[in-house]
Amino acid sequence: MKTSLSKILILCAAVLWGTTGTAQALASAEAHSVAIGAVRLAVGGLSLLAACLIQKKKVDVRHLPILPLTVAAASMAAYQPLFFSAVIKTGVAVGTMVAIGSAPLLSGVLDYIVYSKKPTKKWLLATFTGILGCCCLLLKKDSQIDVIGLGMAIGAGASFTCYTTVNKKIVQYVDPQVGASLVFTTAAVLLIPCWFMYDMSWLVSLNGIGIALHLGILTTALAYVLFSTALKSVHASTAVTLSLAEPVTAFLLGVFLLGESLTLVNICGAALVFVSLAFLTYSPKSSLNQEVHI
Repeated sequence: MKTSLSKILILCAAVLWGTTGTAQALASAEAHSVAIGAVRLAVGGLSLLAACLIQKKKVDVRHLPILPLTVAAASMAAYQPLFFSAVIKTGVAVGTMVAIGSAPLLSGVLDYIVYSKKPTKKWLLATFTGILGCCCLLLKKDSQIDVIGLGMAIGAGASFTCYTTVNKKIVQYVDPQVGASLVFTTAAVLLIPCWFMYDMSWLVSLNGIGIALHLGILTTALAYVLFSTALKSVHASTAVTLSLAEPVTAFLLGVFLLGESLTLVNICGAALVFVSLAFLTYSPKSSLNQEVHI
């Protein structure tokens, strides 16, 4: 797969992820953030598993990367409650910005540790610009940041980074769809206790069913298959930086759908993120097969 197409797939996945916070905000008051995360994994994992069974995809058990699969599943199981709890405490825009905005730096470090890949000048410039844009998106006159929520958001960013880094290993051995089904089904099993710890009555309403299907099928099954497929030809650190499209999507939905305020600084921040994404996505023919390292 061409690198440019892979980057577009990641952007599409990030846009889908950007709707998760808004979906939670539209959920019933009885829907606890941890319960929403558990439902998302269950629906997403089962959807992926069903799709693999229908397509009769085969799995070579002898060559399964057990350790990467285990780390990826644990990372996704941790990400759900951390992210949705952060959104509750800090708001959709702030929670998403901090969670995904903190991920590129962490990913750059892990990419170097795991794959011995030094950051390129292009990645550093795009990442710095994107994070600066995210910081501008957070600035509001009356904003008050919840410290615990902030910590949860950073924890979610770290979990997403770990998932992305090890998933790069997984797609080298198994089909991206098969790999995603194994990861999310396992993660859903890890969160089974949550089904008995929190009120799940909200699921019987039309609103609850709609949100569960949206989060499970679109923002999990479809989005992560696109993301995993793209990882075959894109470095993990680049993929995480491109994921900054997620907080921009969340911010725009928060403004236009949830009625959150918008300032000139916020507009400049969104513009900076778009510039960083465009710069990182653009790959001139002369540099498709080479990277300038520092």
